[in-house]
This record gives sequence, structure tokens and C-alpha cells, in this order.
Amino acid sequence: MLNQNLKASLEKIKGLDIQFNEPLKKHTTFKIGGPADIFITPHNIENLQKVLRKTKDYDLEIFILGKGSNVIVGDKGFRGLVINTEKLNKIKVEETTIISETGILLSDVSEKAFEAGLTGLEFASGIPGSLGGAIYMNAGAYGGMIKDVISEVTCVNHNGEIVVLSKEELKLSYRHSILQEENLIAVKAKINLKFGNKEEIKDIINDLTDKRWTKQPMEMPSAGSIFKRPENHYASALIDEAGLKGTRVGDAQISKKHAGFIVNLGNASAEDVKNLINLVQEKIYKKNNIKLEVEPRFIGEFNKH
Repeated sequence: MLNQNLKASLEKIKGLDIQFNEPLKKHTTFKIGGPADIFITPHNIENLQKVLRKTKDYDLEIFILGKGSNVIVGDKGFRGLVINTEKLNKIKVEETTIISETGILLSDVSEKAFEAGLTGLEFASGIPGSLGGAIYMNAGAYGGMIKDVISEVTCVNHNGEIVVLSKEELKLSYRHSILQEENLIAVKAKINLKFGNKEEIKDIINDLTDKRWTKQPMEMPSAGSIFKRPENHYASALIDEAGLKGTRVGDAQISKKHAGFIVNLGNASAEDVKNLINLVQEKIYKKNNIKLEVEPRFIGEFNKH
């Protein structure tokens, strides 16, 4: 039951879009997920700080949602506060440094770098998540990682205070950052690049975009790569070799185009996805003695068995 004092308090903050019982399937790339008790979109960092100051005395679970590309939200939704960062999208270029708020699409930051003739962020051109999500997961593709280009991140803690972290303090490693361990929300980042040849940068971006659309199911709702890369192996190759491509549970299917993706054929539930993941993990463990780890985060309430 939503605390009425909290509700009234939040509704007084200006520069805030606020919804109650908002379906999260509208905000995830998988098009899956039940309702969030409170769904807030702050218009700027100061408003986000105000929200966190108002909510800190309540026992409230908080989830930060960027573009919803690396999450699997339970069918029963999320009991707590979802903060949507999409309006934190200001960006500027100073010489070879990009300073950007983190709600912006990572691919838009890559495009901005290209426009400024800056090289180093081409790998990010087709990643569907936000800059904040990319920092949280130390996202990477085609040999590049956020770790390679980030120099500083401004965060807000759950008391609404500003905390600035250096690259070292972010503890960036494979699909990991300090943000996964601490109650910190990345709100702004400094990205250091180099001047390059615009034609060459564009060629790399076009090449990687073609690769993505040719090899990955970009046209279908998904949460991106579903499994982390196991040591000395590729998850997609293991799944393919096990003959699991195209396997379905309800409307969740292992992509026929790329076995590393699970796609939503139309009405997949989080339960369908979870059951399909379990099936894949069991078969791969039985066949190869390898435990596949899930890459996207499971958020909210799932049906109990």
C-alpha cells in the first residue's frame, strides 16, 4: 500500500513527471514487466536529488531505469520507486572531452562524438541502452568498453548528495562497476576521446551497425545478450551446438538469428523467459559442465512456484 504522505510529498515537487501503477513493459526493450508502484521522471539532476531526500526516510526499494535494455522485470511488477532517467540527457563537447548526463542513449553519445570528429566510441554506436546503464554494466562490444573512455562520473547517493568518482573508484571490470555494490546513481559522465578522421569513424560505425543488424535480432524485443561470456567459450556457440536455437517457452524464444538472445514473439511473460533461461542453463551444464550466468538483471516480483 502506497504511503499517502509520501505520495503527497512527491506530488509537490515541480519539474517531475509522476505516475502510479505504471506498466514497466512500456519502458523495457523486452516489452515485459508488471506495474511499478511509483514511476518518476525527473527533469534535471536537482529534481532527482529532491526526490531522494523526500524518500530516504521511507523503507522504499529504488530502481534506476535508463532505456530498459538490460533488465527482465517480473510479471507482478515492482514494489517501490522506479526513477526513469530519460530526461537527464544534456550533452556538450569540449575539445576531446564529452560531458554528458546519463539518461541519454549511448548510441546518441557515439553520434555526437562522430559529429565532433572524435574517435574511441564507435563500438557504442548500436548499443541500445543509456549511458548510465552502460556505466553500471561497463558495457562493451566489438573490442571496446566503457572502461576505455570514461574518466569521471558524478553520482547522487540515496540521501540526495553528490558524489564524484574517478575512473579507478568506479572499479570497472567485465560487466561490473562499483554502482552495482553501492547506493549510487550515475547522473553525469566525462568521456575522453581523441580527434580522428570523420570518414574513417563513419566507416567503422556503419560496419558495426551492419554487423549488428545482420547477426543480431535487432528487429525483435529482447534484453540484449542473455548470458555472460563463459571463460574460453561463447554462450551463443554453446547454445547453438546444443541444438537449442528456436526453442520456445510460451512466447519467449531463443533467437533463430543469434542463439545468445532470447526474443519476445509478442506476448512473452517474464515467467516464460525465466523458464527458458533455466532450460538452457540445465542443458548446457549437462552437456558441457559449464554454468551460464545471466547478464540482464531480474527486477521486481516474479510468480512463486
